[in-house]
Amino acid sequence: MKTRIKTKTILAALAITVSLTAMMNGCAVPESIAAKSGAQLWGENCNRCHNAPDPHTFSDDQWDAAVEHMHQKAILTDTETKKVVEFLKSAN
Repeated sequence: MKTRIKTKTILAALAITVSLTAMMNGCAVPESIAAKSGAQLWGENCNRCHNAPDPHTFSDDQWDAAVEHMHQKAILTDTETKKVVEFLKSAN
């Protein structure tokens, strides 16, 4: 019985530690992303898998939807996504 309680306590402490670490690290933007412009990120990420369309191709609302889809599909960070959307919308 003591072993079961001890194991649960250790697992709970581990889960809390992992969660707190993830939250703290999630706030930091890597310098490699922070230093890049939206145009650079767009060119690097969108052209990995397909020919990226011209920024004038879509309206702001359409870019919001397209980039949100690619945010998840291309595994872009929130910062990368924001910079890419700002770049694309600046063309309209």
